[in-house]
Order: sequence, then structure tokens, then C-alpha cells
Amino acid sequence: MKLSWRNFYLDFSQRTHIMGILNVTPDSFSDGGIYFDRRVAIERAFKMIEEGADIIDIGGESTRPGSEPITIEEELRRTIPVIEAVTRECNIPISIDTYKSEVAQRALDARASMVNDISGLRFDPEMPKVVSEYKVPVVIMHIRGTPKNMQMNPEYEALIPEIMDYLREGIRIAIKAGIAEDKIIIDPGIGFGKTVDHNLNIIKNLNKFTLLEKPILIGPSRKAFLGKILGDVPVTERLEGTAAVVAVSIMNGANMVRVHDVKQMARVAKIADAIKRPQNS
Repeated sequence: MKLSWRNFYLDFSQRTHIMGILNVTPDSFSDGGIYFDRRVAIERAFKMIEEGADIIDIGGESTRPGSEPITIEEELRRTIPVIEAVTRECNIPISIDTYKSEVAQRALDARASMVNDISGLRFDPEMPKVVSEYKVPVVIMHIRGTPKNMQMNPEYEALIPEIMDYLREGIRIAIKAGIAEDKIIIDPGIGFGKTVDHNLNIIKNLNKFTLLEKPILIGPSRKAFLGKILGDVPVTERLEGTAAVVAVSIMNGANMVRVHDVKQMARVAKIADAIKRPQNS
């Protein structure tokens, strides 16, 4: 449960790590347009580092339900200048949130140091090769379908086993391409082809994913299932719901949480870690 590469070292056995979300998009479900301005995005990245982010995850294409893909050129235009500016002045890992190998390669050339692939290495067959060549960590996430159709009546015969099989196959693809086993992170994909009940089931059973022997990332931040549980509240009123899921997920085995509200969730994680850690008594 440790990641070591380049000049970076993350020890998940000591505490939960915080991945801060930076969407440089006009249409992301939660913060679309807020950080689309390059200058504002760069300022937000440094603010998240100040608030306790261990990793910044930069994405240039919305993967909200029903979203349409954008061109590689547009994704590069949105992300690369921000990555270049942030990596010039910060000393934490910068992750590129993309399923396109060319975007990943260009981002890694711009000194990004991780890849977060929502497709679990499935949408672009060249992605495993790129990650392997650059010897960086990769997040393998589960998704049912594509962002455009994933929420159209998602069904499972056996939710947890099916997600585990998908992640297990993603790990196999990664290793076959030469990606080191100790550079693989798994993510069960909250909200990506799941109903409210599916999401709750994943959170309740998150400890089962420890059988895959990889660090577990979970990304519940501000997602629609929280709004539904809380009575159809808007995105701006899902902070407490996010905090509750973050705390429970940590208790159930999460090693990293991907969040928008870094300052608040870093505090939640600190308390959850203190409760979970063996006490001297």
C-alpha cells in the first residue's frame, strides 16, 4: 500500500490521501465553467495544495451522465497549459484525468505524473502502453457503458463480483502491458453506470475490494445519488453528504478520496483515520 515513483512517495498505510479535483471544462456536473479560465484554474490548484491535497487530478473533458466526447485537440488545449503552469511551481503529483492515450502522453510530457482512466484501460488500447512507457501510476476505474449512456437503466446480476471482475481484468491488462503491480490503483466508479442503491452497496461493501490487494480510490464528491438521498438538493448543498460517504468509505477500506472540497474532506479524513487507527490503551 505504498506508491513510489520519480520524486514522489505516498504511504497509504499511514493515512488516507486526498485527490483534489480540477475540472478545466465548461460543462462538468459540479463545477463546470468555474475553472475554465486558465488563470483561475491555476489559482485553484495552488489553493487545493494549501488546503491539503496530496494529488491534483486535472481533467479537460466532462464525463457527467449524457456527456458527449470532445476532440483530442480541445482536451489538450484545456489541460496542457494548466499542467505546465502548476508543475512548474508545485511538488505534488499531478494526475491527468483522461481515457485518451494521446492526451495522457502529452500530459506526461508536460510533467504530469499519474493517469486516471475512467474506462479502466478499455476505451483506448494504446493507453496501457503509454502508462507503461512513462512508468507512472494509473487509476483503473469501473464503468458500465460510456458517459453518454452509462445511466440508462444500469443493471447487474451480481454488482460487487461484476465490478471486481472488471477491475481484475483491468489489472491484468495493465500488467500485460508492463505496468508495475505496485503502480496500480483501483476505483469502483461511484456514479458511473450505477443507481443510488448500487452506489450505496459499493460503499457498504468497499472492504471486499481489498481482496484485489491494490490501493482503493473512491470518488463520491457532490454526486447525484447524494442529492437524491437528501431530497433532490442541488450540487451546492451536498457537502455533508460527501463528508458522510468519505468517512464511511475510509472506515471500509478507502485509501484515497477524490473530492472537490479539499479543506473540508481533508479534515473528515483526519478524523476518520484517527478513529480507524489502532489506539494505544
